[in-house]
Amino acid sequence: MYPLTAQAEFTLINPQTKALAFRLYAFDDDSYFRELKNYNYYSLVIITEGRGKFRADLSEYNFEPNNLLCFSIYQPFMIRAEGECKGILLSFHPDFFCIHRFQDEVSCNGVLFNNIYEFPLIRLEVPDLTALLTIADSLKTEMQNPALAQYELLISYLKIFLINASRLMLKQIESREFENEKGPFILKTLKDAIEEYFKTKHSAGEYADLLNISTRALNRLSKSHFNKTLSNLIADRIIIEAKRELYLTSKPVKAIAYELGFTDEFYFSRFFKNNATISPQVYRDTVGFAKGMATST
Repeated sequence: MYPLTAQAEFTLINPQTKALAFRLYAFDDDSYFRELKNYNYYSLVIITEGRGKFRADLSEYNFEPNNLLCFSIYQPFMIRAEGECKGILLSFHPDFFCIHRFQDEVSCNGVLFNNIYEFPLIRLEVPDLTALLTIADSLKTEMQNPALAQYELLISYLKIFLINASRLMLKQIESREFENEKGPFILKTLKDAIEEYFKTKHSAGEYADLLNISTRALNRLSKSHFNKTLSNLIADRIIIEAKRELYLTSKPVKAIAYELGFTDEFYFSRFFKNNATISPQVYRDTVGFAKGMATST
């Protein structure tokens, strides 16, 4: 059982690590988000009122009322509203709920989180917003009145929230793909190429050669469609795979580096830290499901 802390926000603390396990609270301005956040847990932000800009990694996006923003573990993010800003923040650590272990049930990994090809934002219709807020209210009620099997019930509500949000994101992706059907076919080819070769091809020029297009032209397409440079897109894909291995396995960092096409473990560690803001070992120590078995390098 995770003890509920005596705070205005509703927070559960992991009794073993003393770190945050789950948190839910309502905000009425953007003060909490105005400084860059970089946490070892997932965060979902429902914007009910307000508009402005938010940053995720190195990219910037616009937000407006009835938006859901999704941020992965250790993904730097910041929100700046133009005026008032109200909504709900829901955060959870993978020790509380592991999206990898429950991928078959929830399928939010690669949809809500770790989706490098889509904007981390869902536009909600009023019924969709109401449904998510209702689930959030159920979570709050359960946290206010802990009883038998509280953890199991909280997990059930969280699963329902994530499943609903994932469906909405997939619907949005399908709609965007339909609208862009007549766009450059090369973008689909680029995604397929990155998925096939990211472990062996790490430079933008290699993908430009594969697709028989200049690096400059391909980078321009990547920036306009994905809001990321081609180099950032490739790096993001490598980092997602590295995080998955660090999280789910006890493989030494050196072995993971080799599997991802790095012959120098220390170069891989620098690459990881430059793109994930922390070292591979710190990521494993603070997030990894297999951290108890992990081999130090």
